[in-house]
Amino acid sequence: MQEKEAAPMGRRRMLKVAGILLSILVVLAIMLYLMIIALGNRAPADQAKLDQMLHYTYFSKTAVNGMKLHVLQTKPAYITLEAIHNNVTLTGKVGINGGFFYGDQLLSIGIVNSIPVNGGAREFGAGNENVKYARGTLVWDGASDTLSVQVVNQASELKVKDHTRFWAQGGISMSLDDDEKWMEQTMSENAPFPDDDRLRSAAVYDDKGVLYLIVSETKGSIAMFREAIVTSIGDGGLVDGIFLDGDGSSQMLSKEAALPGDNRPVVQMLRIVK
Repeated sequence: MQEKEAAPMGRRRMLKVAGILLSILVVLAIMLYLMIIALGNRAPADQAKLDQMLHYTYFSKTAVNGMKLHVLQTKPAYITLEAIHNNVTLTGKVGINGGFFYGDQLLSIGIVNSIPVNGGAREFGAGNENVKYARGTLVWDGASDTLSVQVVNQASELKVKDHTRFWAQGGISMSLDDDEKWMEQTMSENAPFPDDDRLRSAAVYDDKGVLYLIVSETKGSIAMFREAIVTSIGDGGLVDGIFLDGDGSSQMLSKEAALPGDNRPVVQMLRIVK
């Protein structure tokens, strides 16, 4: 009798344990489902920033020479320069990479309203100079709403009407008005790796004051990149511009495109804020 009663009790115990395990699995499944729904309905913080209404147009072009360009077209009044110390695609901020850097130090001019973007005015690497070389610097003069490229070493050399209303981004002169001597000028400014096939980035403007922030998806020499820009951007109305830092530092973020370069952090970016 005892052996016969033990078998049903064992089965009941097993059924009870199985029921408990099944209940746990059901609860876990419900919790997982609710988490997935919650994450799907909640926009990430970065995406929320990108969803803000900003004044820019995104487009891409593949030039005759094969270089594919990604472009953010905007007005210089909608731009600021900002230190980020991160990959552009991880910031949640629309724009492209800026000037040259080493470690945490900015080696190109990066200045807004006379204030360097990466530290105090007298600190090395703050953004108040193009280190070692006088280099092409893209300057927006807010008082006259005009753009120019000025070849300077120090930010104090920049010529603007109102030193409390401008921004200046250092790089390398593109000399879009001088097809014969542009390469000579870039060499005098010590353009890095001009003949290597690398990712490239630039900022150029046209005769209507429109600014184009450009990052290449394909690699090429500095000459190929310049040619691709001249033949693909601005409908023949480009005035001038600068090459920015390139290779793995060539980065862009917008709602339409995310180009991380080689995923490295950069010190500073050109950001669209309006």
